[in-house]
Amino acid sequence: MEVALDTYDPAFLRDPYPVFDRIREETPVFRGPGRQGERPVWFLTRYEDVRRALRDRRLGRIHQHEVDRREWGLPPLRDELAPFYEVEYWSVVWMEPPDHTRIRRLVSTAFTMRRLAELRPRMVEVADRLLGRAIERGRMDLVNDYAAPLSVQMIASLLGAPTGDWRLMLDWSSRITRMYEYNITEAGRRSAVEACVEFTDYCLELMRSRRDRPRDDLITGLCAARTEEGALTDPQIVSMIITLLNAGHEATVNTLANGMLAMMDHPDQWRLLTGGEVGSAAAAEELFRWDAPIQTFDRWVLADRYEVGGHVIGKYEQVTVLLGCANRDPHHFERPNTFLVGRGDPSHVSFGGGIHHCLGAPLARIEMDVALSRLAARCPGLELLEEPVRPPRFVLRGFNSLELAIT
Repeated sequence: MEVALDTYDPAFLRDPYPVFDRIREETPVFRGPGRQGERPVWFLTRYEDVRRALRDRRLGRIHQHEVDRREWGLPPLRDELAPFYEVEYWSVVWMEPPDHTRIRRLVSTAFTMRRLAELRPRMVEVADRLLGRAIERGRMDLVNDYAAPLSVQMIASLLGAPTGDWRLMLDWSSRITRMYEYNITEAGRRSAVEACVEFTDYCLELMRSRRDRPRDDLITGLCAARTEEGALTDPQIVSMIITLLNAGHEATVNTLANGMLAMMDHPDQWRLLTGGEVGSAAAAEELFRWDAPIQTFDRWVLADRYEVGGHVIGKYEQVTVLLGCANRDPHHFERPNTFLVGRGDPSHVSFGGGIHHCLGAPLARIEMDVALSRLAARCPGLELLEEPVRPPRFVLRGFNSLELAIT
């Protein structure tokens, strides 16, 4: 059954969950429009179906450059987008084993619990500095004055990129990740390509610097890494750095913005946090669940067929899981449309699952823990200054700004 789901309708973007609730009950597995120029795809809405699809090895990611695109029903790659394809080429997000296993093992060294524990004091220091400036002004844009600078500086510090360049990295990232949206325009594509060229040049310069003066960071480690195939190539390292810098802040920034709007709409829940009745780590899990920062994840059928919900999906067909919809499934979560900061349920699917479970999930959880705890401690009196406008983004759900008064 096909469903005409307009994911960029302003009313849907403001609150997609009533629509999700209806579709999940009426047509839990359905076909809908794909990205521009691509054939229709299958959508999964229920928690159990989504969770299984994320872990089932009959489904997987595809290496965009190596598959027979006509056979897979994909449009041809466009020459003018080559810089974007080059950045994406070695992204761990698009790989399957054995390349995925090898590359993920290399980059996972940056996300060990020891390294993250060492980063926490620095995280608290940066959070307090940012909040101190906001308190002096008596107001803040939660996204641009707090969430974004905190998160981008932390992932940059972890990887070994200059934290003072966080605005540059955030701008490049914002332009590049627009390519993941279904409604990307030609102007948006050109901007993404320009950002890829600039970001690549920046990474190459960082790599030259680390080869001359090694440090104890991931960029140095990648430059020195040796695998069975030999040293990593420059394009491989650039792709890994950009992927990690982009992905390393999206979940935290979007979740904090979505979550603090929910807190302002539910002041009783905010008081539970500021009053110490609920811990910030538990509250963070509800924020990840309540309004997922990444709404979709795409997979493709690699086996001859895949059966789900009474439907048979053929080889090479695309399956898109609706993460935010699954997080509101009443068959898994009790009272899913009630915002409860003390719920503390980590079984949400906001970080994906299986071999593509978000590599940076531990970092995102620590960042949210710190960001929420410092906000609650230093700014317990927060009020929404104006209703924020949802930007025309569906896949990456967040805000460009969220203005709060500090009372």
